Amino acid sequence: MNDNIIETKSFEFAVRIVNLYKHLSQEKKEFVLSKQLLRCGTSIGANVTEAEKAQTRPDFYAKMTIALKESNETHYWLRLLHRTEFLTDAEFKSIETDINEIISILVAITKTVKESQMS
Repeated sequence: MNDNIIETKSFEFAVRIVNLYKHLSQEKKEFVLSKQLLRCGTSIGANVTEAEKAQTRPDFYAKMTIALKESNETHYWLRLLHRTEFLTDAEFKSIETDINEIISILVAITKTVKESQMS
């Protein structure tokens, strides 16, 4: 990895999501919600990585916006898994801190890019 904070954080988050998926499917025998979480939780980093190699500023913005949308969806599935008691309070609080940080960074990035395109 490099010094790009969002790329590093989104990759490390994807690793946590894969491990959480393994736990949910193997230990809790939960397959439907956890599969949704796996898809969107790993998609964040994939879109961030694509954005880093974007050929144009609009392409970069589009990929980062998708990463933000995937982050919001991931937060939704985490909240649902918590509310339905597939995740303990401690498990949820730990990973929620990470997704909230990623969302905050992506909001700042997309806002900055959008403002620079308008000026």
